[in-house]
Amino acid sequence: MRTYLKSLSCVVLALISLSISAQNPNDITDVFVNGNEGYPQYRIPSLLYTQNGTLLAFCEGRSSISDHAANDIVLKRSLDQGKTWLPLQIIAEDGENCLSNPEVVQVDPGGQILVVFQIYPKGYHEAEVGPGVESDTTCRAWIITSDDNGASWSKRREITKQVKRPTFATSIASGPGNGIQLRFGKHKGRVIMPFNQGPANRWKTFAAFSDDLGASWAYGEVAFEQDLGYGNEVQMVELSDGTIMLNARIQGGHKCRKIGYSKDGGANWTGLIDEPQLPDPVCMASIIRLNSSALNPAPIVFSNPAAEKDRTNGAIRISYDNAKTWSVYKTVYPGSFAYSHLTDMGNNSVGLLFERDEYLKISFLKLAL
Repeated sequence: MRTYLKSLSCVVLALISLSISAQNPNDITDVFVNGNEGYPQYRIPSLLYTQNGTLLAFCEGRSSISDHAANDIVLKRSLDQGKTWLPLQIIAEDGENCLSNPEVVQVDPGGQILVVFQIYPKGYHEAEVGPGVESDTTCRAWIITSDDNGASWSKRREITKQVKRPTFATSIASGPGNGIQLRFGKHKGRVIMPFNQGPANRWKTFAAFSDDLGASWAYGEVAFEQDLGYGNEVQMVELSDGTIMLNARIQGGHKCRKIGYSKDGGANWTGLIDEPQLPDPVCMASIIRLNSSALNPAPIVFSNPAAEKDRTNGAIRISYDNAKTWSVYKTVYPGSFAYSHLTDMGNNSVGLLFERDEYLKISFLKLAL
């Protein structure tokens, strides 16, 4: 029986590999294109497939390529699985100040959608904002919500004091990408939003969490480094035993992702270590658990530019053993590929929103697993 199951597993992996490789580049749909719909530049994608089947594509609408270019948080929706997209919506703006790092999650019960982001004061970039939670040079955290699958949005609500340390921490950055809601263990139902904090070149990753569906927030301890370099932009995924694994962009050190684990709902973390199975050219990446899958443990899917030198070779990896090994690998876009974000679309499929062609476009691709 063991030999038969092993053979069956190999067949399943082979079918998945073939399915991913069969994607046609013509299936790629451009969602945000520089110069269209009011903005010279679009960057930092975030994607959510809602409970009613709407796709929500978020990003920053910028006046230039700069990370601090009077950014707004913008959204486009698709009602047909990503084939076509409705006109752009501006869901958060603040004049010449800079709005950054959209991070999204939909919570149960109720299905409310939460988007967390930061506002930098005009003229104060990541390396220039100071510590504290309420000065004129503070990088502040905000949340907005939607109760109608992204059609309309609440006024923004500040949560800086709930997610930022009042001393030492300068910049804070949610994700970018997605939050998660825990499904297992003592903290089932907890909403987790991954964060990193400055000072620049001394970044630390941590979790902000809510036990009341986003009404109030607290933050856990930072994860310290065991290996060379720092963790920066970060995402988190729940494993089948309720452990949370963080997966962070490397800053300094070796050209691979950094990972760490929390056994207590994001309050404390093991030391960050290198993950040599996941090369990283210093770029944001996406990692999600396919909760819609019938497999146990559910597959974990990862996307990034799978290279050590350049932001090229956009690839998907799949793990069937709680991210211990990555048994499926396929390039899905071999050219210029930078930030990307995945969402579970059910029926053994994922949506991928990614920056391509030297940041000229943010495009969508649906992949059948």
